[in-house]
Amino acid sequence: MSWYSIAFLFIFFCFLLSWLSSHLIKSLVQITKYLRWREFIIAFFVIAFAGSLPNLFVDLNAALQNKPQLALGDIIGGNLVDLTFVLAIAVFFSKKGLSAESEMVQKSALFTAIIAIVPLFLLLDGRLDRLDGLVLISGFIFYSSWLFLKKERFKKIYKSNGENPIGDFKSFLMNLAKVVILLLLLLAVSQAVIFSAQFFSQKLSISLSLVGILIIGLGNSFPEIYFSIISARKEENWMVLGNLMGSVIICSTLVLGAIALIAPFEVKDFSPFLIARIFLIVAALLSIIFIRTGRKITKKEGFIMLFVYILFLLVEIFTQQLL
Repeated sequence: MSWYSIAFLFIFFCFLLSWLSSHLIKSLVQITKYLRWREFIIAFFVIAFAGSLPNLFVDLNAALQNKPQLALGDIIGGNLVDLTFVLAIAVFFSKKGLSAESEMVQKSALFTAIIAIVPLFLLLDGRLDRLDGLVLISGFIFYSSWLFLKKERFKKIYKSNGENPIGDFKSFLMNLAKVVILLLLLLAVSQAVIFSAQFFSQKLSISLSLVGILIIGLGNSFPEIYFSIISARKEENWMVLGNLMGSVIICSTLVLGAIALIAPFEVKDFSPFLIARIFLIVAALLSIIFIRTGRKITKKEGFIMLFVYILFLLVEIFTQQLL
């Protein structure tokens, strides 16, 4: 099989993961509206979690197959994409930038910036063990507890003219059934992504780490890109920010923490992650600065975040050519 055939299959499976995630999101949103959750909570816990499931399946399978560099590359690359490229795209599709006036969003933004770089410090010893996994999952539990501490942070009364948003209990069960089926399909497709990524890496003579950072990280961000564009055009700023923050936090805590608990791993060569680590720290700092100054992300700041991502790609590609 030629390298371009493998590349086509790899891209196809990444798009298939995103397509399955988008349908999973629709079913989960209907379920959570039945529970009367606020938009930010829906975006953070439901949409971001559903969008992170491809990461979980791909990365956990990669770690179990002794390819932790692929999993780590996906999480670092995905977080970088969310904090730069996806955030910039959302700002461009909004009319007046992304408003972040809520105190809940402000504090969540600070936590997001911190948690995005925590795994980098835990990996300074070259390994991610079960203790590190407990630390990461504890971070998610801490944030979730704070978020649900007050009812007004997550409850909302939806206008429905006295009708249930789900319609009836039968529709509710149908949505639950769809979720189960889609989860099984996501698991199967994630195996295909790992298989094609390995051959893609061998044919192009590039490390699995870079495949994870540059390709899988971007491919698994398609659900966030799609949802951010739709929400930004509707001026649903809470949904955009909740989705992006949730994606970064869930991948950095639950996904990476679960991998560390189930399949602890070592990274013998950390050099492929050096550039991505530097740019991820820069992106995390810029995102918190932009959100907390003026309580809004402007289009000018969106261009800066887009420039950061493009610069990262150029530096990464140029460095590979020198090696």
